[in-house]
Amino acid sequence: MAEETQITVAKVEKPNGRYPGKLDDKGRLKLPVSLQEYLKSFGEQRFFITSLDRYLAQIYTMPTWRQNEKFFAEFTDDPEVAENVKFNADDLGADAEMDSQGRITFNTDLRRELGLEGQELHLFAHEGRVEVYSEAAYQARKLRAQQNPGSNVTALKSKGLK
Repeated sequence: MAEETQITVAKVEKPNGRYPGKLDDKGRLKLPVSLQEYLKSFGEQRFFITSLDRYLAQIYTMPTWRQNEKFFAEFTDDPEVAENVKFNADDLGADAEMDSQGRITFNTDLRRELGLEGQELHLFAHEGRVEVYSEAAYQARKLRAQQNPGSNVTALKSKGLK
């Protein structure tokens, strides 16, 4: 029987919605309190900050990142795809800790390649991670979401959306 990946569940409910952020002059992102509490609830104070696609940044809890590393190692459908995504993550990523003021430092290569410096950032909590959008990435995603919103909602309601 194949070994199952243990799923770490947060002890704090995932915050909903979009949160603002901005890197300071030292490359630190001050997280809103609800995101701080959510990330800390996974039981570790270390995080992995990276980008899988060289477009969006992610702040991963270490339990979630360990699950991803196991996934990369065991992915046999297209090993080169897994190797490429893992390479991106390692190339741009770095471990980080949250300081007592709720700040996490983004490494220089990541923040420069993704254009995160000197602008408002948009933060979204997901299962075991926070996605960080630059203003350009946020506007592009918002534009995609605005295409046919009525028909999108209707399609989902027909499948059970409340």
